[in-house]
Amino acid sequence: MSDSSNFTQRALALFPAGSNGEYGIPDGDAPVLERGNGCRVWDTDGREYLDLTMAWGAALVGHAHPQVIEAARKAATDGANFAALNRRAVELAERIAALSPCAERIRLVTSGSEATLLCLRIAHAATGRPKVLKFEGAYHGQHPVGVAGMISGQPTVLPQCDPSGAGAAWVERDVLAAPFNDLARTRQILHDHSGELAAVIVEPFHRCISPLPGFLEGLRETTRALGIVLIFDEVVTGFRLAPGGAQEYYGVQPDLVAYGKALGGGFPIGACAGRRDLMETVNEHRLPGPHYAWSASTAGGNPVSCAAALATLDILCQPGVHAGLHEAGRQFRSRLQRALESAGEAGQVLGDGPMAQIAFSAAPVVDQTTWLASNRRRGRKLMLELLRRGVFLNPMGTKLYLSIAHDEAALETLEERLTEALRATGGCAGCG
Repeated sequence: MSDSSNFTQRALALFPAGSNGEYGIPDGDAPVLERGNGCRVWDTDGREYLDLTMAWGAALVGHAHPQVIEAARKAATDGANFAALNRRAVELAERIAALSPCAERIRLVTSGSEATLLCLRIAHAATGRPKVLKFEGAYHGQHPVGVAGMISGQPTVLPQCDPSGAGAAWVERDVLAAPFNDLARTRQILHDHSGELAAVIVEPFHRCISPLPGFLEGLRETTRALGIVLIFDEVVTGFRLAPGGAQEYYGVQPDLVAYGKALGGGFPIGACAGRRDLMETVNEHRLPGPHYAWSASTAGGNPVSCAAALATLDILCQPGVHAGLHEAGRQFRSRLQRALESAGEAGQVLGDGPMAQIAFSAAPVVDQTTWLASNRRRGRKLMLELLRRGVFLNPMGTKLYLSIAHDEAALETLEERLTEALRATGGCAGCG
């Protein structure tokens, strides 16, 4: 503890596994970051990394974007937080409503986790029903429903949802699971449990798997017919796939939507939005009910994060930005696939927009079952090798994220280091 220069050892002394969550990097190997700029970060030892986490997608405009930083700085000089509506919060709500097809009413919160949790509570309060359906392998935030069914290494007997990692045994009773991209089985589960289901929550772009044609449309049709609230978790896809997010990109409109990550340009923020009648569930004039859900957030809608979000949306809504992100993503995935083929690896590249993921499988990966059948140990070994070669990423095997700051030179660097890492880990003894 006395060695002020060894931040890795200091972190191990206080943080479980020397981490603030998720990365799962072996003890002593996790870098402690000092600063970031554009698409690169530097650790406390001065080592530079090409960043492919981008704050788990939150820094879509790049680290320390001058326009975002200046907007936040100006807002902070007027007061960092009031725990009340302020001018910038109202302006941000207006911008979101103009972009999001379903956003008739809005509540601002501090994170995507808080946003998805509020969406679920609204659905329960509005319908009076106890259960929720989610899709195998999905992550919807750091609360029991959000984590349930995400981390198990074994398929379950649907619609049973695995409680591993949720920290709440009750999810076995109140959370159902369905297979993503299997509309027929999902419809059957919905019909079988329609009287007790408050909501279906779905990432329209599920982890790094695209929806098959007709899947989201069928889900929308069925939930509407059964009176089940459809929630889009757009914490990842919001403002990333298009200005109107997945709703615009896929042409399907949910009842409620959760936003976070990219909205804040790196600053903490979240939003729950949707149909007026559902959002009125949090109207304080309904207290104590019926059909009322209490909602408040100390830092939700704080003027600093709202100012950063307004600047972020200004940047993202400039002409050509999303076309550029999609083109960069296509080049990104092409380079990943080329490196795999050059190494003679049986793998495929998943993704859409400025996102990608490598799956070591010859069979198509379309859901959690096919993802679990891929060689994930091989993937983890490769990701750890890339980290050692100066590519900052999450070796747990989720997504690789691009930002508007990733240029052709960054993609070339990535391809070179991936090619080297594939060669260095070739054969991967014990990965099968």
